[in-house]
Amino acid sequence: MKQININEIENIKIGNAENKEAGTGCTVIICEKGAVTGLDVRGGGPASRESELMKPTAASGFINAVLLSGGSAFGLDAAGGVMEYLEEKNVGFDVGITKVPLVAQSCIFDLSVGDMKVRPDKAMAYEACVNSENNNPSMGNAGAGTGATVGKLGGMATAMKGGLGSYAVQIGDLKVGAIVAVNACGDIFDYDTREIIAGLLTPDLKSFANTEQVIYHMCEAAMAAGASGAQNKEMQNTTIGVIITNGKFTKAQMNKIATMAHNGYARTINPVHTTMDGDSIYAMSVGEVIADMDMVGTLAANVMGHAVCDAIRKAEDAYGITSSKSFFNK
Repeated sequence: MKQININEIENIKIGNAENKEAGTGCTVIICEKGAVTGLDVRGGGPASRESELMKPTAASGFINAVLLSGGSAFGLDAAGGVMEYLEEKNVGFDVGITKVPLVAQSCIFDLSVGDMKVRPDKAMAYEACVNSENNNPSMGNAGAGTGATVGKLGGMATAMKGGLGSYAVQIGDLKVGAIVAVNACGDIFDYDTREIIAGLLTPDLKSFANTEQVIYHMCEAAMAAGASGAQNKEMQNTTIGVIITNGKFTKAQMNKIATMAHNGYARTINPVHTTMDGDSIYAMSVGEVIADMDMVGTLAANVMGHAVCDAIRKAEDAYGITSSKSFFNK
């Protein structure tokens, strides 16, 4: 198994666009010929579009693009820009009188940084599509990861910078990659060493508070007071990602691969899949290589976990929020 760049997977183009001053952006993954795509949503608060198309019972067997964006549910307007771009190229589901581009989308909550009144829109997404023609997207504070943050149980004052990450591998002719915008409530752990690399900080910002332990203490205090748990939880999180493979699979199989890919989240984000998150993973089949579904699902978890870590390691300080890079280089 060798590591490759995600843009080495054929039949896809990836592009970013962002407003760094406002702290938001979007990332588009385009497959003009159509990608058989599955989706698994594990978080309790997703902002998404066209999710029903990924069900095996849906009529269409493919989608043309997945858009990852900031802006929370406001950002769902941005998909119109992807549709406009693809319509100009005569790409989409043929309905006789025209072709309708099939565009799925998920959004992260990044309204707490920069300018909350600026969200990804049609123009920004169209720009991301144009940029995808270069197929060389930046990672870290870019695209959908521009305003991403992690470790937010204590609020933004003790949070750290998230971002956009990618990772891909090749075995023989088979290629499997992941791209992800990491905007988690939980802490981020190195995929290989299991050490915390970003997350909830102590009030002095000098060490990690460990979100899981803080939750345990909150639970103990709540139980002692006769309450059921923390109240008024802020749903300001969500990690959204895409698995891309040149393996040939059915829609049902791609849904299973998306499910298995969530193991990559579970190995690198803790806690994960809470009601405060909208954690989602798409899985796109863009090639014709014959491969075993379970093997690809296992690789999907691996590349997704490494992509989460890539997002954290490539993030930079922004909006007064410390990055892992600067935290460990003090």
